[in-house]
Amino acid sequence: MKVTLINTSDAGGGAPAACLRLLKALVSAKVDARLLVQYKKTGDERVEGIVKNFITRLKAKADFLRERIPFILFHEKDKSVRFAFSTANAGTSIIKQPLVTSADIIHLHWTNSGFLSIADLKELVNTGKPIVWTLHDMWAFTGGCHYSGTCDNFIRECGNCPFLRDASDNDISHTGWLRKAGLFAGAKNITFVTCSKWLAGVAKQSSLIKNFRIEAIPNPIDINIFSPKDKISARLKRGIDPSAKIILFGAANINDRRKGISYLVDALNILKNDHPKNEQIEIVIFGKNKHFDVTRLPFKVHELSLITSQDELAEVYSMADVFVTPSLEDNLPNTIMEALSCGTPVVAFNTGGIPEMVDHQRNGYLAKLKDAADMAKGLYETLNGNADQLAAGARQKVLDNYTNEIVAQQYINLYQSITK
Repeated sequence: MKVTLINTSDAGGGAPAACLRLLKALVSAKVDARLLVQYKKTGDERVEGIVKNFITRLKAKADFLRERIPFILFHEKDKSVRFAFSTANAGTSIIKQPLVTSADIIHLHWTNSGFLSIADLKELVNTGKPIVWTLHDMWAFTGGCHYSGTCDNFIRECGNCPFLRDASDNDISHTGWLRKAGLFAGAKNITFVTCSKWLAGVAKQSSLIKNFRIEAIPNPIDINIFSPKDKISARLKRGIDPSAKIILFGAANINDRRKGISYLVDALNILKNDHPKNEQIEIVIFGKNKHFDVTRLPFKVHELSLITSQDELAEVYSMADVFVTPSLEDNLPNTIMEALSCGTPVVAFNTGGIPEMVDHQRNGYLAKLKDAADMAKGLYETLNGNADQLAAGARQKVLDNYTNEIVAQQYINLYQSITK
C-alpha cells in the first residue's frame, strides 16, 4: 500500500509540522509513505518538492500572487484577515506527478497559498483513487475562510462573509462554496479526517461535507524528541534565572488575529496587579514577531524569535513552569501537544479542540473564552500548584493519546478500511 501525503510545505507552520510528523510515524509503522509538497524545506529524503528550478519557482510565486492580490485589492475587509481567507483559484496540476500516479491512497492535508486550486483538487478526485483529506482548519467546507469565528454561514451556502468588504449574497464566499460543491459532487472516494473531535462536529454541520465519512484522528508527536529536559541547564544556556517562575508563550506568528495576544497582555497585568508578590515571574516568547511590543508585558521578557529545531523547542518547553496560549480559535494546536509532551502544564481558553488536550486542573487550566481574569487565575494556580503532579499529568496525556504508534495505527486502520 503506497500512500502519498500532500501539503503545501514540509516546514513553516502547524500543518506542515503535523504532516511531516505523520509521515515519520507512518514510516516507522512500515507504511510505504511519501510526502509531495510545493516547497521542500527539510532534508527528509521521503519528501519531494515540485519547485525545483527558476521556472517552477516563478510559476509557484505567480500562483500565490494570482490568489492573493485580487483578494487584497478588492475583497479583504482589513489587513487582519489577509491570510484568513483563501480562494484557491490558482495552482499547479500534480495529476502527472509520479508520487500521485503510483499512489494507492492520496492523503491531502493543507494545500493553500497557491499550491492546489479547486480545479487541481477536482483532478485528484477524478482519478477515482481513495482520498483521505486531513483537515487542519475549516477551509474545505467553507466558502474560503480558514476559521469562521462566530459566522455559521457554512451550514448553508456561504455568502455575506464577515471577512469581506463587499459582502453580499453572491460574494466570493458564495461563489467559493459553489466551486467546492462542484468539487464534491458525485465524489464517493473521499474520507475526511479532522485532528480534533471539535472540528469533526463542526464539519458534520456543514452543508458541503456533512454526508461524507468524517473521522477524528489527532496529530502524532515524537515523545522521544519532545520529552522533559533538565530545567536548570536549559535556563542557564539561555541566560534565564533558574529560580524564576517562567511563563512561556509561542506561536508560528504571534500577531495572528486568532492567537489572542491582547488577552494575554490583560491576563498578565491582572496577575501582576492582583498578586504583586510574584516579582519572580519572567516571560519567554518564541515565534515570528513583527509588530507586538513586548514592553506591554508587565514582567521581564526574554524573546527567542522563531525556533526551527525540535530539540531546541523541547528544551524551551521544558524550562518553563507553564505554557500559556490565549488562542480564540484553534483545532489541535501543536504547541499545546509539544508543551504537554515535555511535562509542561498548559493554561488556555476553553475553545475549539483545546479541551480535548487540556484536562482542567490536572495537566493545566481551561479558562473561560476571552476571560482575561480567569486566564490570570489559571496562571496563578498553575504556578503555585503541585508542579510534579501537573507535569506528570501533562506527559501522561500525550503517552495515552498522541504517540506515533497510536496515531499511525489509527490511520493504518482507516487506510485498510477504504482499500478493501
